Amino acid sequence: MYRKSIETLSPYIPGFQPAMDGTVIKINSNENPYPPSPKVKELLGGFDFRQLRYYPDATSQPLRELIGAQHGLSSKQVLCGNGSDEVISLIFKVFFEEGDTIATPYPTYTFYKSVADIINVGVAFVDTAEDFAIDLQGLVNTGAKGIFIANPNAQTGRLLPLQRIEELLNNYSGLVVIDEAYIDFAGQESSACHLLGTYSNLIVLRTFSKSYSLCGIRVGFCLADESLIQAMDKCRDSYNVNHLSQVIAAAAFRDREYLEATVKRVVDTRDMLADELRNLGFTVYPSEANFLLCQPHGRSASDIYDYLKAQQIYVRHFDSPRLSDKLRIAIGTEQEVEILLRHLREYAGSDPI
Repeated sequence: MYRKSIETLSPYIPGFQPAMDGTVIKINSNENPYPPSPKVKELLGGFDFRQLRYYPDATSQPLRELIGAQHGLSSKQVLCGNGSDEVISLIFKVFFEEGDTIATPYPTYTFYKSVADIINVGVAFVDTAEDFAIDLQGLVNTGAKGIFIANPNAQTGRLLPLQRIEELLNNYSGLVVIDEAYIDFAGQESSACHLLGTYSNLIVLRTFSKSYSLCGIRVGFCLADESLIQAMDKCRDSYNVNHLSQVIAAAAFRDREYLEATVKRVVDTRDMLADELRNLGFTVYPSEANFLLCQPHGRSASDIYDYLKAQQIYVRHFDSPRLSDKLRIAIGTEQEVEILLRHLREYAGSDPI
């Protein structure tokens, strides 16, 4: 009954979702360890549930206006989606046809390939360097119709500097999608949003899942030239962002003070954890995200993963090339990180990991 290509399709596999019973430390999906803005709790406490019998704003217009104003853009340059994953799917639906190819560095966010496979778009992976630096010329040389770059990278945390993104845009006329799910942990000065007024082939993706601690409401958005947004608006699902998610996202977005304080707390803990992991013998790759990619040397990554899982500490292990000997550890609370380190020290004994 379904298309033949579905039989061989490899679906996107998210991080394991354990039952959160109060003893679990879940640092495998790059979630923010701190709650959303108190403004969200305040909003929900006084929410008029009768509003839910009406359809939501069909275009998320109030939220678009809020986001656009923050970035110095028109609301016509903003599109909201049911998580940034829906926006990614929409980009493929609107701008690529069966038989086209997109290029992306390897490793990267695996959802790009999952969506491409569904609509029979090819994916040209261009290997990063040993230190995971992106080969921009290699991406251009593929001749692909579009280039997708997660920045910071969703697996390594490495940041591609803004001037390198501009270099790419100056040498490539196809669609360039910069996925900035983790950009708040790198600093807004690193964002490709600054280039939107100059390059009409640029789409910048954002999400409320990471820095805003709102994975559960599924809201993402993209910023782009008005003509690109118009095309995507024609093809998105009707009422694609529910009313409650729209108002929660807006409340969190307005609370810049809380966002900045939470981000600083995560970054400080990230830097501390990186130092402690190095003391334990790990190679820790530089990260501008809310997680660390690290490589043990005395023990296998999969063994450490299994050991931590037995302690109800969930980190991420990818059984894929260049990552299978490494672990990706999201930044938890200070207390969670101390528990993680205590177990790693016990596991190591007197030997470096």
